Amino acid sequence: MFLTGIPLPLKSNNYLVYKYPSLTCILLLLLISGNFCYAQNTGDTLIQLKTALQLAEQRYPLLKSKQYEINAAQSYTDVVKYSRLPSVDASYQAGFATANNVTGMFYPNGLLPISGPPSASNNYSPATGSAASLLLNWQAVTFGQRNAQIQSSIVEANTKKTEYQQVLFQHKISVISSYLDLLLAYDYVNIYQHNIDRVQANLKQSRVLTKTGIKAGVDTALFLSELSKAKVDLINNERERQVRQILLAQLIVSNDLPTPLDTAFLNHLPASINNSDTSFANHPAIQYQQNLYQLSKSKEDVLKKSFLPKLNVWGTTFARGSGFQPDGSIKTFDGLAMNRFNYGAGVQLVFPIMKYGEVKKQLQQQNLLSAASQEKINESKWQLATQQKIALATFNNSILVANETQQQLKSAEYAFNAMQIRYNTGLVNYADLMQAQYNLLKAELDHKKSYWDAWKALLLQAAVQGDETIFTNAIK
Repeated sequence: MFLTGIPLPLKSNNYLVYKYPSLTCILLLLLISGNFCYAQNTGDTLIQLKTALQLAEQRYPLLKSKQYEINAAQSYTDVVKYSRLPSVDASYQAGFATANNVTGMFYPNGLLPISGPPSASNNYSPATGSAASLLLNWQAVTFGQRNAQIQSSIVEANTKKTEYQQVLFQHKISVISSYLDLLLAYDYVNIYQHNIDRVQANLKQSRVLTKTGIKAGVDTALFLSELSKAKVDLINNERERQVRQILLAQLIVSNDLPTPLDTAFLNHLPASINNSDTSFANHPAIQYQQNLYQLSKSKEDVLKKSFLPKLNVWGTTFARGSGFQPDGSIKTFDGLAMNRFNYGAGVQLVFPIMKYGEVKKQLQQQNLLSAASQEKINESKWQLATQQKIALATFNNSILVANETQQQLKSAEYAFNAMQIRYNTGLVNYADLMQAQYNLLKAELDHKKSYWDAWKALLLQAAVQGDETIFTNAIK
């Protein structure tokens, strides 16, 4: 567990520590037990990287919205397939109106037609009328247009799926990156806590040397000032750790602040991977772009078939009722009952003669959109190829830097220990000791960051290859 990196500074009174050494032991015991209780109380916030990725996939709102879009696209495919069935409409109407009529043709837009022979004159006496029908209409043959629409809807649903996979992959990379940032923040807090411990040890020794007359009292004041600076550094890094926790909690949609459990892998360097694949066929971004291209081509197919004829089959049975009698008399309410019945059936071939020119223009537009989609695929592959080279160079350089910082840390530790011994014996002054301590602190920070950089470089390689398991398998 990484709980050892959680800073729990003991704000003890130096006078009490030296005056009552037994009190120091009690406080240390309380500190150890408190650290153990912290681990127990915050057990629900401890999280492995694998669990963080699962929570992000299950909870993140954007991913949920993409899932709903997939379901909606699949439902639309069912809607298009349902259009194979005929439509059947049942209707009934009743009215109260006059029946004056003339013979002749007119365009019936916005007008209610009146059936029957022409009237000798206008008669404003109204009567009731009614009508009922059952009408079947079926596009039996569409010469491939319906199948093209169904295929286009299937491609659109697949495009939504690949879009979800792309967004999911990008979010997983963000979660892993945030997890690494949080690990580094914990390591920095731990390093600054150790730095405080070193300053406190030097402060204690300077007081002893002052009492014995080996060092001047000003050294104690300088160490007290340095202790305050070290505590400020710790507070600032504590704030950074909390910010990193909040950001990770936001990515996994958690109300509790997460504490990483997978920490051991950051203490060693990752192994290099073979990323010679330049096709990027399995990369979620490429798969999404390819599906967008296929969707554009399917729309071309729909347009090509949209100006082909359609064969419709229709059938109907209907009845009419009227209060106007054949002899010219009017029986006002007799029209509510049906007194004439008919049926009919037939086929209709519809050919959109003037639609060819419109479809030709639309097809030209769609061809250009398909070409643009193809170029986006080429551009994405070119970018990934460039990023692959950058990722490999970054990884190799980060390994070299990490090896150098390891040597730098060993040298800084040796120099500090030697300088501390020389200071305790009065051979060097305060400035020499603090310079060695600064060098050690910087070496510790650089060493941790170099290992973090190496794992970040591996994550970049995983992002370029489109496979986050390259990283997750490496931490085992």
